Amino acid sequence: MEQATLVRRAVKDPGVPPFGEAMVPAPAPSRDGGPSVPVELTDDELQLLAEIATGVTTDVAARRLELSARTLRRRLRAICDQLGVNTPIEAVVWAARKQLI
Repeated sequence: MEQATLVRRAVKDPGVPPFGEAMVPAPAPSRDGGPSVPVELTDDELQLLAEIATGVTTDVAARRLELSARTLRRRLRAICDQLGVNTPIEAVVWAARKQLI
């Protein structure tokens, strides 16, 4: 199944993660083990997630966003860390559920 289809399914049925495990915490846990902090993504970060949500490869997304593939992957990792998720698709689902993309 393609990524865009999985994201649409996850957004329609937020109670059932499409990947068989708990997916996206909200808000993200703090790094020091203290209380959770609300997550705010920049417009650039949301644009990057929206591009990934279309199902294109990171190389294609990087070209469209005028970034190197390495920079795009680094930014994706930073977004995942900020949200407390493991994969970019989990970050996309988080943003879609929040209706940010």
